[in-house]
Amino acid sequence: MGQGLWRVARNQQLQQESYSEQGYLTREQSRRMTAGGISNANHRKQAQGGIDIYHLLKTRKSKEQEGFINLEMLPPELSFTILSYLNATDLCLASCVWQDLANDELLWQGLCKSTWGHCSIYNKNPPLGFSFRRLYMQLDEGSLTFNANPDEGTRFSKGHPPFMSWKRGNQTPQQQLQSWRWLTGWGRASTHFVGVNYFMSKGILDDSPKEIAKFIFCTRTLNWKKLRIYLDERRDVLDDLVTLHNFRNQFLPNALREFFRHIHAPEERGEYLETLITKFSHRFCACNPDLMRELGLSPDAVYVLCYSLILLSIDLSSPHVKNKMSKREFIRNTRRAAQNISEDFVGHLYDNIYLIGHVAA
Repeated sequence: MGQGLWRVARNQQLQQESYSEQGYLTREQSRRMTAGGISNANHRKQAQGGIDIYHLLKTRKSKEQEGFINLEMLPPELSFTILSYLNATDLCLASCVWQDLANDELLWQGLCKSTWGHCSIYNKNPPLGFSFRRLYMQLDEGSLTFNANPDEGTRFSKGHPPFMSWKRGNQTPQQQLQSWRWLTGWGRASTHFVGVNYFMSKGILDDSPKEIAKFIFCTRTLNWKKLRIYLDERRDVLDDLVTLHNFRNQFLPNALREFFRHIHAPEERGEYLETLITKFSHRFCACNPDLMRELGLSPDAVYVLCYSLILLSIDLSSPHVKNKMSKREFIRNTRRAAQNISEDFVGHLYDNIYLIGHVAA
């Protein structure tokens, strides 16, 4: 019985070896045939005198000379879509190659409205010869003027005028005008207003606090430090700017962050910070009347909570404060300052600052 099983296993092994040898011979034969076919093909190509290779090299060289696809050969819709991804600088460079396409009014209109969301001129009938490309350049120039040096327009607002002769007979008409401006104080009140006045002189903005507030609210091109100074001097613009914010159904710390993201808080505590928090408190209550009734909060209570959130933000984020305020301490101090406030609500305020961070960063 054992010998029979051994013979069966031995026969199976011999059969597998024979199958392996046959498979190897078959693969080797096919490989040689393939190599022979390739060799014959190479001989045929050599016999053709390298015509195929020459054709391929010629085609490749012609493609390299083109360098890129000519947008004028594409459908206009596709060309405008490609150019719409360019910024103003790249679009000006593209106009050197595709003048008609890159100077299209729709492209420059999109750039204007995506960078400066609101301008008074958008809602007016365009004057004769109006161009959105020219408008973009004017908006960019006015923004740079506002950001670079808003005091530039009042060189004589401090100190003495840039000339020493006070005799009228020794002055040019321009020097006489500057002397009158310096003596009467004309121009001193227009500090930080140069950029905005430029927009008005070009008819881009109307001389209205509401229009100026909309312009500021819909753009991110103005320097926040210069803007903070401007809003501190133009409280009428600040009032309209606050009313443009919508804090409906927002948690108080998140709404305060959004507010300070658009209207930056001053670096030091003072009258301007108190004004900002007061305006925010009234606006937050106006946007959430149902929530205020449910929580029993008034604008004065929201004002206290905002100050508590700012102090907590400084306490938790400052590396100089070693002993951080605990949640229990914050709840106790806040409820002591603002009565009738839910302990759970104040606890959620603490958690928000602890997890997300400073409200005025």
